[in-house]
Amino acid sequence: MTAPPLTADALSSAADGLLAERASDGDSKAFEVLARRYAPAMRGYARRITGSFADADDAVQESLLQAWTKLGDLSEPNAVRGWMMRITANASINLVRRRKSTTSIDAVEDPADPAPTPETAALTATGMTALTAALARLPEEQRHCWVLKEMGNQSYEEIARTLGITSDSVRGRLSRARATLLKEMEAWQ
Repeated sequence: MTAPPLTADALSSAADGLLAERASDGDSKAFEVLARRYAPAMRGYARRITGSFADADDAVQESLLQAWTKLGDLSEPNAVRGWMMRITANASINLVRRRKSTTSIDAVEDPADPAPTPETAALTATGMTALTAALARLPEEQRHCWVLKEMGNQSYEEIARTLGITSDSVRGRLSRARATLLKEMEAWQ
C-alpha cells in the first residue's frame, strides 16, 4: 500500500526515517529528497577515498543506485545517512580496487579557499600537499582505514565491515598509519 503523496515542502522537511520508509515503498520523490540531502557529503567522502572528482561522481552514482534498489533491506530507517555513507565507502573502495590507480594522489589538487590571506593560503596549500603526499606513501590498506576513520568518521566496526577485516586489524592499520603520518608531518605541528 502506497502512502498518500506529500507536498514538495513537506517532503523536503521530512525526517530521514519517514523518507526512507516512503522510498522503500516506491516513492521516488522521497528518495530524491534523500539523494539531494546526502549526495554532497557522499561526493566529498568518495572524493577522499578515490582521489578523483570524476571517480567520486561515479561512486556516488553507483551508491545511489544501490541505495534505491536495497532500501527495503534497511532495518533502521532513521540510520539512512550512515547506511548511505557505508554504501558510498564500499563503492569507492571497489572502484579504486578495479581501477588499480594510474593517477597518483599527488596529482589531485584541492581548490584553494579564496578568503584567506596569501600567507595563510600558501601555508594551508603546502600543508595539504604534504599531507596528500604522506597519505599517498601509506600502504593502500592503511590509507583506506585512515580515510574512512578521519574523513568518513566511521567507527572501527563500520570500517571492518566495509573492508571485510576484523576490528583489531582496523586498529592496527590505523595505529601504523597515524604513527607514519605523525612522523612525516612533524614539521607541520
